Amino acid sequence: MVLNGIDSIMNYRQWFEGKRVGLITAPTGLTKKFESTISILHENFNLTAMFSPEHGVRGDLDAGALVETYMDPLTNVPVYSLYRKDSKRLTKEMLDEVDIVVYDIQDVGVRYYTYIYTMLYALEDCAKAGVEFVVLDRVNPLNGVNVEGNILKPSFKSFVGNYELAVRYGLTAGEVAMMANDQMNWKASLHVVRLEGWERSMSFPNTKLTWVHPSLGIPRYETALLYTGTCLFEGTNCSEGRGTTFPFEMIGAPFIQAEQLADEMNAKRMPGVHFRPVHFKPASSKHVGERCGGVQIYITDIQVMKPLDVGVTLLFAIRDLYEQFSFLPPVKEGSRPFIDLLGGDSMYRTENIRAKQLLEQFAEESKQFAEMKQQYHLYR
Repeated sequence: MVLNGIDSIMNYRQWFEGKRVGLITAPTGLTKKFESTISILHENFNLTAMFSPEHGVRGDLDAGALVETYMDPLTNVPVYSLYRKDSKRLTKEMLDEVDIVVYDIQDVGVRYYTYIYTMLYALEDCAKAGVEFVVLDRVNPLNGVNVEGNILKPSFKSFVGNYELAVRYGLTAGEVAMMANDQMNWKASLHVVRLEGWERSMSFPNTKLTWVHPSLGIPRYETALLYTGTCLFEGTNCSEGRGTTFPFEMIGAPFIQAEQLADEMNAKRMPGVHFRPVHFKPASSKHVGERCGGVQIYITDIQVMKPLDVGVTLLFAIRDLYEQFSFLPPVKEGSRPFIDLLGGDSMYRTENIRAKQLLEQFAEESKQFAEMKQQYHLYR
């Protein structure tokens, strides 16, 4: 049986008793029996503050929506925003309210998923303030073995990539926290409530845990796996499927001929996936209300498919087939195009570069990261 950190928290009572406890969480902060981490800490310890990431502690805010400070109506505990326009950091005033900060959010194991940076920012802030930090560890749904993609270059740091991770990094949140604390020499008082029963080779279906979507854009495990590669389309003028029932599983645009693209991709015989031609009208986000042609990606073999290879190959196929394809410009003057921030490098926009060249370079960087990360493994 696999247990996340919150399921074992009462075995670590001594870490929390007699202390003012702060909590960073989201709707995925649940036990195996669907009890919320908020309720458990509120009922058993002195929960004095909560800190809200993107989407809010109870998941009632849209992607990208700024979070304001408010009182949680169910516990009457103040909720301070970690997703403000001017900052995503813990302030001195926030940290004055607590003696220890607990982090419990389900990660998806992909570099551009922002919750991991909420954790790392908070860990660094707590280190500076001398406040203890606890990670209630959770399984990496993509497993703890496979590594894919390039390592982010320091000059390309942003909130969608703020640490030198591979795209798919094969670590749990607790292991990432340990690695950053060591490599950045933060010297935080860091504790990890470990998983029980989880082995590195386990993908989410092997855990027998119930999938609770970590955000509205990741409704299924299969979505999380494909997101590793298809999130790159957020940096293009193609719909990544937001505003449909299959975000990150359907990719399209008004200028794409669905059958042509599906035939092109299936001819590549990529292992573990099949591409079905689709037509859809997004209800929100890019191309809202417009008919888009494109493909839906079906996973036929989880063990052999490589989601980043799929996303990169699909992106370059669309680029080569349709002259209307483009990368989006920077969101503000002086910043980098979003594809550079997602990619952790400007290589996607390099003239005449091919998918095969990129993936060969990625394979070498993935190997380096996979070897380095082993020293931070908590699980076999």
